[in-house]
Amino acid sequence: MNIQIFGKSKCFDTKKAERWFKERRIKFQSIDLLRFGMSGKEFDSVLRAVGGIDQLIDWDGKSDQIALLRYMDDPAAKEDKVFDDPGLMKSPIVRNGKQATVGYRPEVWATWE
Repeated sequence: MNIQIFGKSKCFDTKKAERWFKERRIKFQSIDLLRFGMSGKEFDSVLRAVGGIDQLIDWDGKSDQIALLRYMDDPAAKEDKVFDDPGLMKSPIVRNGKQATVGYRPEVWATWE
């Protein structure tokens, strides 16, 4: 299994996800989303797996960019904006090959074992 956790270093859900995998002794790779971001292919793969850009955006975030994204109609423009600023994404994004989830979802991760 190649589990990757894309998260923010100060996010509690990211820490809970890492702890969930550690408790089950499942190896994972932790990547700081704000520092390193995602590659283009990883971003596209996650978008396809989660069902679109609207599931990937952290709508509860405090950024002014979130308010701007609410009024954008073009999904491609939203994707470009979020790809350029990974701080707008929900965290954690847990990826296993072509499968991916957004947020703390241990009920889904249990099926990956």
